[in-house]
Amino acid sequence: MDDSLKAKITLEISKIDSLVQKSSILLKKCQISEPDFIELNAVGSILHSYYNGLESIFKMIHKEYDGIPLASGMWHSELFYSMFKQSKKRPAVLPENLLVPLKEYLSFRHVFRHSYGYELDWERLSPLFSTIEDNWSKVKDCLTQLVLDT
Repeated sequence: MDDSLKAKITLEISKIDSLVQKSSILLKKCQISEPDFIELNAVGSILHSYYNGLESIFKMIHKEYDGIPLASGMWHSELFYSMFKQSKKRPAVLPENLLVPLKEYLSFRHVFRHSYGYELDWERLSPLFSTIEDNWSKVKDCLTQLVLDT
């Protein structure tokens, strides 16, 4: 991995760090009481931004190592699953134990992009939002290791 790509991934990691850190106030509030409409939409936006940040990193890695264009209508899923598999030029980026938890964020990304804010459901968002810090910590460790090892 060249220094330019390392810098781009490191920048994206810092942006997700900032997102997760700035979300902690809302996270604490949502642990005490169910979010209202505005807060629920903020939670949806945070979750969407979180996965978009991950996906940006995944795209950079894919372009650098795999180079195979993702042109199908299912490219988001193809990109996602490719991060759990070793390719000819790189090891698996993420371990299998993160597949199920991260897949929930991918699924939510689709819901968020194709629904109205009033349709968001706290029962669906709560497990994602309440675990975002832990999830990010695990993913960040993997991404940081990839940057350090290459």
